[in-house]
This record gives sequence, structure tokens and C-alpha cells, in this order.
Amino acid sequence: MCFFSHIQAMRLFLRQEYCLSAIAAAILLIAPGCGLVKRFAINQVANTLAEGGQTFLSDDDPQLVRDALPFSLKLMESTLAETPRHRRLLLAACKGFAQYAYGYLKQDADEIEGRDLAAAQAIRLRAKKLLWRSRGYGMRAMETAYPGFESELRRAPQNALARVRRDDAGLLYWIGVAWGGAISLAKDEPELVADQSLAIALLDRAVTLDESYDAGAIHAALISVEMVRREAGGKPEERAKAHFDRALALSGGGLASPMVAYAEDVCIPLQDRKQFTELLQRALTIDPDAKPEWRMVNLIMQRRARWLLAKADDFFVE
Repeated sequence: MCFFSHIQAMRLFLRQEYCLSAIAAAILLIAPGCGLVKRFAINQVANTLAEGGQTFLSDDDPQLVRDALPFSLKLMESTLAETPRHRRLLLAACKGFAQYAYGYLKQDADEIEGRDLAAAQAIRLRAKKLLWRSRGYGMRAMETAYPGFESELRRAPQNALARVRRDDAGLLYWIGVAWGGAISLAKDEPELVADQSLAIALLDRAVTLDESYDAGAIHAALISVEMVRREAGGKPEERAKAHFDRALALSGGGLASPMVAYAEDVCIPLQDRKQFTELLQRALTIDPDAKPEWRMVNLIMQRRARWLLAKADDFFVE
């Protein structure tokens, strides 16, 4: 079962709007002029991309959003080439690449695997590379506030994480998601797989700092983590259930992602087809229009739920 498989749910980074001010600033980036004007234009683009709005999140057309994502991501990278220490834009890039890989590429690979294994493997390789790129942007953001963070994380994880402030819980979450996702797609790379405990440590610290981040997103991620965590005591399904309950409470039951995560990462290993079916059907009853700011997230997760239900016979042994 895929590590962090539920994160296809992502809170689509797409908190960008391509407003006229951003376009105008982008034009200034390539126009000749004094350094001061160029620097101002670059910062305007960076701030707009980092702040963004709710346009993509509330869109009702996942394919339209998907088609817009590559341009958005490359615009971020082009801007970061000029402002390499813009912390909020680094976070946006970290989120964006992780969400694109999970929300679209991994789902594409899963859906075509039965028809074309080679194509599915190629898509997963691409997803892994983008997740690693996401992790890189997240680590760069951490280094701007906590110099030497990554080297200390490898040397003394608890000391490194103890330095992190509550405001950076979301950054830890996204790095952990991207890192864990890359690991799940790199089972033939022992050096990367060996980092799994570090990716988990980031999520553990994030949930301690701010469990309510993004309507319980960290708890939703930890549903999958508990089923692969090696050092913890007790039953993994009981730990996963505790995170599931908190994720539901913090989202008010309005997000499909905790239900899909629990169905896929807990019910399948336990061979509990009844609860698997009930949770996925419950996820499909959520009205995406009830909370416009979660519309895109729920539409993407409902696509995953439908696919899982259609493949149920492959997951369960009667």
C-alpha cells in the first residue's frame, strides 16, 4: 500500500490567481530597465504567486486546473531564480509540485497500470522526480529561517525539529508529504527508503505544533504513516483510527480525503471490505459545492474514491 497514498487529496497549492498585476510584473521581468525597477517587479510577482487567492481551489473543472498547473509551477521557478530566498514562494513551490504529482500523476499511473504497465511506471518515475523537487524547495525554505536545518536533521533530528516554530508546521507537513511520497515511489533506492523515519519525524513535529493546520491535513497524512511506522507500540490500525477521528473532527466531515485515506491504507490491509465500501460511498456523498474553498480537493478525492470502488475486487480476497 502506498505511503501517504491519500495525499492525492492535497490542499491544491493552487492558491494563485493570475491577476493583471502579476502579468504586468512578469512583463517587467524581461524588459530592460534599471535594477531597482526590475527588483520591484520580481518581488511583486513573487508576492502574488506566494499569496494567491482561491480561484483554483474553488474551480469546478479539475482538468482546467490541471492544464494551468505546469505554467504556474514554471513561473514560480523562474521567479525563484531571481529571488532564491523568497520564503513564502519556496513554500508555494514545495506545495505545488507535491500536489501536482499526487493529485494528477499518481492517479493517472494507477488508472492506466492495468492497460499499460510501462507507461504507468514512466509516470510514477516522473512523479517521484517532482516530489523530490518539491522536497528541495521546502528544505530551502527551512534553511532561510533555520540555517543548517537539513544537516542537523540528519545528525540530530530531535534537536533540529525542536527549533521549529508553530508558524512553520505547514512547511514541515509539506516537506514530509513530498519526502514520503518520493520514498513510496523509490522502493529500489535503499538510500532514499532509509530516510523514511526522517520524513515521519517532520509530520510528527508538525502535528504537535499545529494539529489544526489546513483543517486536519496533518492528521490525515498520519493515517497512512501509522500503517508503516515501525518503532511505535500497539496496533497500527488503532493509531491510524485516532488520526482519522481527529481529521474528521477538524474538517467537520466536509473533506473526503480522510475517508479515502482510511479506506485505502487501513481497510485494505485489514481486509475490511464493508468499511472500505461505506467510507468511500460516504466520501462520494460530500457536496463539493458546500464549501467552495474545498471544491477542487473534494473533486480530486472523489475521483480516487470511484477508482478504488471500481477496483475493489482486486483488493479483497473473498
